[in-house]
Amino acid sequence: MPVSDLARSVTWYEDVLGIAPSGVTISATNPAIGAVVEVDNASMRASFALAGDNLLLELIQYDSPQPKPFTGRNCDVGVMHLCFEVDDLDAAHRDLVERGVHVNADPVVLQDGDGVEAGALAGTKILYLRDPDGIQLELFELPA
Repeated sequence: MPVSDLARSVTWYEDVLGIAPSGVTISATNPAIGAVVEVDNASMRASFALAGDNLLLELIQYDSPQPKPFTGRNCDVGVMHLCFEVDDLDAAHRDLVERGVHVNADPVVLQDGDGVEAGALAGTKILYLRDPDGIQLELFELPA
């Protein structure tokens, strides 16, 4: 996931979401790597963090070419976000607000009705937030 400031993002993901860095950081200025990521003349640094049992979060800062801010909306094809399960969404929401993290809106409980067909997810609480680069993330709490 490209970020504008690798050190800041590594710290933010650890402090705010509890995703500890693995200690593995790489740098690459290599035509083969550039070909893999389809970025000509790529120069980058990356840090890895294990989020749960099977998600490796890769934070990448491109030093070249100069990256542009991402402006995709949630409804735009190709826009993605990561979603993390939490035990207590209300407590997570309070913590985020206290830390000054941008939260899109208060948590919402998915319920059938009023334009929502929640089905098997009825009772699930969701919350969207943004990291320091404006990358959208989601937290959710399944019903007990």
